[in-house]
Amino acid sequence: MDDVDLQRWAWERANALPGATAEQPFGPDWDVAKVRGKVFMLTTIHGSEPLLTLKADPDDGRALREQYQQISPGYHMNKRHWITVHPGEKVSEELVKELVTESYLLVVAGLPRARRPLGAAALRPG
Repeated sequence: MDDVDLQRWAWERANALPGATAEQPFGPDWDVAKVRGKVFMLTTIHGSEPLLTLKADPDDGRALREQYQQISPGYHMNKRHWITVHPGEKVSEELVKELVTESYLLVVAGLPRARRPLGAAALRPG
């Protein structure tokens, strides 16, 4: 895995999600993906390392941190509800896209039904 793949894969997935927008509300060093004004993904470069920060269910976040050395508590975010993915050989395109989708779905689930983007419900497995 090339370090730049991490963020490229994340943005490929985020840009395909219903109602997702990209902004830079924290300045040019942070790219932020939102759905209906709520953040579900942040990317930045820390030192020379690309970082991907995503919302995660606390139990899932804990399990991911135990399973992957490349996943840590959310950088500059609530450590219980956010994770940061660092580049590494175990971080696959499939994992990145799955984590981006799950982050998006967590945020959408917190929106009033009337504000949820059309098509978002179809992304939930099962």
